[in-house]
Amino acid sequence: MAVLSDETWRRHANPWSVWTRYGAFPLLILAVWSAHWIGWWALLPVAAVVLWLIVNPRAFPPPRSTDNWASKAVLGERIWTALKRQDVPVRHRMVPRIASVIAMAATLSMLWGLWQREAAVTFLSVVIVMLAKTWFVDRMVWLFDDMKDSNPEYRSWLY
Repeated sequence: MAVLSDETWRRHANPWSVWTRYGAFPLLILAVWSAHWIGWWALLPVAAVVLWLIVNPRAFPPPRSTDNWASKAVLGERIWTALKRQDVPVRHRMVPRIASVIAMAATLSMLWGLWQREAAVTFLSVVIVMLAKTWFVDRMVWLFDDMKDSNPEYRSWLY
């Protein structure tokens, strides 16, 4: 995400980009799970979802307004990826890291569930990953709201 151009960041701030990217994760897991039913043919839906995740930040036009939760989440993530951690306000350093660790642990559990064909483990792990991601994204909104007035460039992203 850190290598996105200014134009791609603007396009990715479209709420349609955010929400369709959110929805792609469960589809990706379902596509992987489909290997239990259709074998190697599962690579087709997996590839389709992965392709969508690559194209997604560029697929939508810039939003008419960035004054919404989804757009601010992207703008905060843009700040988060660009700043050195010591430049991030102290109150915003810990929670995104905790949310990322939770998501990583749940991802490992999810992968185990996929490998072992444990539907309950896989489903619960996906829910935890999505909740952790939502917590992270919500903190990006808070980061953006806190920092938009400290930098004229950040403030210009809000319209």
